[in-house]
Amino acid sequence: MGLDTSLEFVALETAIEGQRRRVERGLQRLHDAGQAPAVAAAIEDSLFAPAKRIRPVLALLVAELLRGDPERVVPAACAVEMVHTASLILDDLPCMDDARFRRGRPACHVVHGEATAVLAAFALLNRAFAILAEEWEDGPDAVTRAWLAAELARAVGMNGMIAGQSMDLLMTDRRIDFSTLEFTHSRKTGALFMASGTFGARISRASDGELAAIQTYAKNLGLAFQIVDDLIDATGGAEAGKDVGKDLKKTTFVSFSGVEGARQLAEELALASQVALQPFAAQAQTLTDLARYVVSRRR
Repeated sequence: MGLDTSLEFVALETAIEGQRRRVERGLQRLHDAGQAPAVAAAIEDSLFAPAKRIRPVLALLVAELLRGDPERVVPAACAVEMVHTASLILDDLPCMDDARFRRGRPACHVVHGEATAVLAAFALLNRAFAILAEEWEDGPDAVTRAWLAAELARAVGMNGMIAGQSMDLLMTDRRIDFSTLEFTHSRKTGALFMASGTFGARISRASDGELAAIQTYAKNLGLAFQIVDDLIDATGGAEAGKDVGKDLKKTTFVSFSGVEGARQLAEELALASQVALQPFAAQAQTLTDLARYVVSRRR
């Protein structure tokens, strides 16, 4: 997944790689090819492209922290990843960001056409909610699954990712204030991080205090992740695996605060996410390291 291979992150890379393999196996198992071969091909190109899988991995790491079984969380984590992939397909469309590359490959609409890309995104969204509706081995009961589905709907709905994406589109060639910028990205990016952490905690029967701590961690982690995305867009090259320089006409954390200011803000958010984990003490080392990795990544 392209983690820093210095000694600083060796333990984290090992932990993440094990969980990422779980996610990959889950996606292969839960993906529904259906009876639309062209759409299935578009989904597979997007869903199974090389990816960090940070969001679903976060759900599994939270389960592990709470001494739950990560396998019980895999279907829900895969649902989050399917929604995330759908959002990337839509985000890259000419009517949105008009991006040509994603995850080191040509964007879905470039290869498969805009109409098929849209169908692929909708198919992924539908499949994600179908997974949450279905009973799975050692999974949560029907009431909890319904709660998870509602939580994911909120994360991607009119007060979540859609609100953030809509505001992001309106930011082109406009100067906005910091609170609007934070609102936009806490929803466009942060909402799915929150859902991932919440899924891992809820399925692992977290207490109210544990759930609140995980949600605070995930909220700050997601915003830090977005700021680093802005930094990569402003300063990155081909190693980013996607188009860079696409946000030059928008107000971003970099255009608002400068490169060094944005980097400092990302580090402050990563620190805040680590502070939220203090009730878990040393047991949260992997999640602490994940926050430190997020602000050091280059793609």
